[in-house]
Amino acid sequence: MERSFSAKDDARRTVWDALKKEKVARFPFPPHGRIPNFKDAEKAAERLFGSALWKNVEQIKANPDAPQRPVRERALRECITVYMPTPRLKGGFKKIDPSDIPGDSLGDAATLTKSDRWAETVALSDLPEMDLVVCGSVAVTKEGRRAGKGEGYSDLEYAILKELGHPDVPVVTTVHDLQVVDKIPVDEHDIPLTLIATPTGLVRVKDPPEPPKGIDWSLLSEKDLDEMPVLKELQKSA
Repeated sequence: MERSFSAKDDARRTVWDALKKEKVARFPFPPHGRIPNFKDAEKAAERLFGSALWKNVEQIKANPDAPQRPVRERALRECITVYMPTPRLKGGFKKIDPSDIPGDSLGDAATLTKSDRWAETVALSDLPEMDLVVCGSVAVTKEGRRAGKGEGYSDLEYAILKELGHPDVPVVTTVHDLQVVDKIPVDEHDIPLTLIATPTGLVRVKDPPEPPKGIDWSLLSEKDLDEMPVLKELQKSA
């Protein structure tokens, strides 16, 4: 059955409802209102790492959400440094260097709640050029479009890297098969997907959409800037 949506909120609600109905949503509950965790997220991560995109990867930016924890852990185990934004960007970015972490603690280091023991805050000026960006998604299409939970943080984090002068890099995500839909609307600031991994396979986007060129400051309020100090810092240096 075709699942095409004229509004992202409709796509989100349909996906959240489907994950709950089919009992494939995992803790934290409910899946609604968040990047939903899902059954077999580990299989999706395994498929993701089977892609040629991971060759010669040394550092990635990865979102802190639960369904991408297996991706972060696998990256650390493969000696890839993970740069993770803090929730809502209130504390900027954290660097998790696997060379500083005992092997039996890599799993804990990949979790949001326990990573602080090994993570260090990184100034914007010290963020290196990433080899890959890992984002969480609520709904995606095979043409490389995505809808997050509706707050725009993944888009903003990518735009920050662009404002710093970093080049475009592939953006990948892991989702349950139920999160792949036929069509969702497009906004100019949306980040494009290069690769989508599900528990059952890979979707390689042949012609990814154009990525954003930087931050659209007109979309940000003074309150946003106050709550995300890295944005104020970046705006002052622009």
